[in-house]
Amino acid sequence: MNLKSYLFLFALLCSLPCFAAEKTVIRLGVLAFGTLEWEVAALKNEHLLDTADFEIQTQVLASPQAAEVALQAGAVDMIVADWIWTSKMRSAGTDFTFYPYSTTSGALVVPANSAIKSVKDLSGKRLGIAGGELDKNWLLLQAFANQQAIDLKSVSPVFGAPPLLNQQLIQGRIDAVLNYWHFAARLEAQGYQQILDGKALLTGLGIKEDVPTLGYVFKQSWATAHKTAIEHFFSTAKQAKDKLCSSNEAWAKILPLTKAEDLPTQTRLKEGYCAGRVTEWGQAQQQAAGRIYTLLRKVSNNKLTGTAETIQAGTFWTAH
Repeated sequence: MNLKSYLFLFALLCSLPCFAAEKTVIRLGVLAFGTLEWEVAALKNEHLLDTADFEIQTQVLASPQAAEVALQAGAVDMIVADWIWTSKMRSAGTDFTFYPYSTTSGALVVPANSAIKSVKDLSGKRLGIAGGELDKNWLLLQAFANQQAIDLKSVSPVFGAPPLLNQQLIQGRIDAVLNYWHFAARLEAQGYQQILDGKALLTGLGIKEDVPTLGYVFKQSWATAHKTAIEHFFSTAKQAKDKLCSSNEAWAKILPLTKAEDLPTQTRLKEGYCAGRVTEWGQAQQQAAGRIYTLLRKVSNNKLTGTAETIQAGTFWTAH
């Protein structure tokens, strides 16, 4: 082949279009009132997706139950849920697996002038509980009370949606509320008092480790097929969280999503969100999760966990 032929071939190759490798699409199920929406917005606002090897598509879902149904139906690839449900689903034959998202959980909140100063003072009171009778915080509160020889049988539980329970507390229809952390934060910003939160409950039950309460849940088989992109998503999502907590400018951009109009509420929401960042996730935390599982299994009479005696193998995802 002579020089002219080489030059012709070179020119021909250079004229061909170059196709980038196809990005892995991650379909995220996002709760309408959840913090995952904040994280996705930060990923976009801070241009963290510009060079990513994955693409995010979001589907807004109305409730945690709707998210679970969407994941089971294959309508989304990933949701935020807890490891209790993940383990229960694995025992039913699915290959769902869990990667930590947040350590922040619920809190017990009362009016500033309330006579309720401790769990013992809940006796005979009306207690609002988000999440229903199998809510983890409610079950852990019962376990804590049992350990402290506190009788909660006289408590009148009022189950309801988180925002509705906040309103009932404000209107005086209930005496205390055990609500998800961001709804508790909104009350605290208005001067309501926190008696204890989920972490304090666990500490009182002898669990010293900071165990994630919520995580990204997805199919293990799907993650294995897209392992590199999934790992990159988790590391990039952590960057987004850190950016929201370290940059006032980044936080200001997602403020409309919080629907918090006053500075005290905005401040409490940021504090709670940032306090939930996962800093440790290893054998110690996973063993502590096993002890929490045993507690919840006992106090719920297997209703929350299912009949499996321990957390199912594979519940906690590892890329290796």
